[in-house]
Amino acid sequence: MNRWLMLGIAIVSEVAGTLSLRAALDQPAWFVLVAVGYVVAFGLLSAVLAAGMPVGVAYGIWAAVGVALTAVLATVVFQDPFTVQIGLGIALVMAGVLLVEVGSHAGPQASEDVAS
Repeated sequence: MNRWLMLGIAIVSEVAGTLSLRAALDQPAWFVLVAVGYVVAFGLLSAVLAAGMPVGVAYGIWAAVGVALTAVLATVVFQDPFTVQIGLGIALVMAGVLLVEVGSHAGPQASEDVAS
């Protein structure tokens, strides 16, 4: 399976697990989906790393997209607030992940230049 597809499924699984955790506060049966969501998410994240994706890139994308999706879906499903500050925070997290992604392709030469 393509590592980007695995990362996408890991993100969706983690978001499903997190939203189910919120739902489980009222209906404990949701804890089953919490466990399944997190097991699938971490299993696929491990597979993505084993496929050669750098950990900073994989985890950064997973965390940033997960935070954004969770915030948006929690607003829709649970009527959680979504303020301008939350939107700006998500934008900053995504900008940071983009910098990590771009930096990961710079290679060893760039890191040697920074150290000099």
